[in-house]
Amino acid sequence: MTPLPKPPPLAAPVTTPLAPSASALARFFDGDVWHSFKQSPMAIVAALVALLCAVCAVFAGWIAPHNPLDLASLDLIDARLPPAWMAEGQAKYLLGTDDQGRDLLSALMYGARISLFVGLASVIVSVVVGVGLGLLAGFVGGRIDSFIMRVCDVMLSFPSILIALLIDGVGRAMFPNAHESLAFTVLILAISLTGWVQYARTVRGSTLVERQKEYVQAARVIGVSPFRIMRRHVLPNVLGPVLVLATIQIASAIITEATLSFLGVGVPPTSPSLGTLIRVGQDFLFSGEWWITIFPGAVLVLIALSVNLLGDWLRDALNPRLR
Repeated sequence: MTPLPKPPPLAAPVTTPLAPSASALARFFDGDVWHSFKQSPMAIVAALVALLCAVCAVFAGWIAPHNPLDLASLDLIDARLPPAWMAEGQAKYLLGTDDQGRDLLSALMYGARISLFVGLASVIVSVVVGVGLGLLAGFVGGRIDSFIMRVCDVMLSFPSILIALLIDGVGRAMFPNAHESLAFTVLILAISLTGWVQYARTVRGSTLVERQKEYVQAARVIGVSPFRIMRRHVLPNVLGPVLVLATIQIASAIITEATLSFLGVGVPPTSPSLGTLIRVGQDFLFSGEWWITIFPGAVLVLIALSVNLLGDWLRDALNPRLR
């Protein structure tokens, strides 16, 4: 009796590796942060409000019913019209008009775009400067650490809005006939140079803890350069608090920009930022045209509140003690 032939070996299942971006996205949706987000109604509502404001600001040129920057389309006859649901209101101006006849809804969208741009740009500059100096101070130590921390102490001894006013005033005095783009640059630097201190102190404290751990000591033993240790090993482990702080600081930067614009030293008057709209509406607040101030103020509060709530949720989500 002849033995039966052995069956051919089964081929191993072929698995197609995921792309790095798809793999990272899959890990994010399976992680604790996404699960915490789905379980927090406050974070969901705040994210929706912030997303709505961001979409309206970024795509204002396509969504806005009018272009408030087009001076040829403005008509002073339509100035200070009330919202559409009030008497004498017009349907084409849903939230009314300002003193120049600009549609307030369109001006809010364009103004939110300017405020968000200035806030995000100033936070990015603050993060780059603060994280770099804090990492250097915490890892190197010695006189460099002492010097950077004393500069931080001096910066913290003055109110941030006064420092921003000083920097913005000096910049405008040095460039009195500056172009609009240079005015935005001076404003971003004025805000960011008052916000880097918190990042530097936070990163320095985390770096002082990380540099004593075994993986840093092992990297030093095998001859890895200090710069590579800071960039490849220490920096990724200190970015958690920075992410939370940056999210909260976006709202503070937007409010600071609105404050400077309200005081007349922010964005140029031709750019309808939220602070500029509030300053213009203040002159008509007690004469009955309340919508020129109330609606920009409400949008500013919505943006700042939604970003702050997202920052609070992110702080709790990234805290391992609360999991």
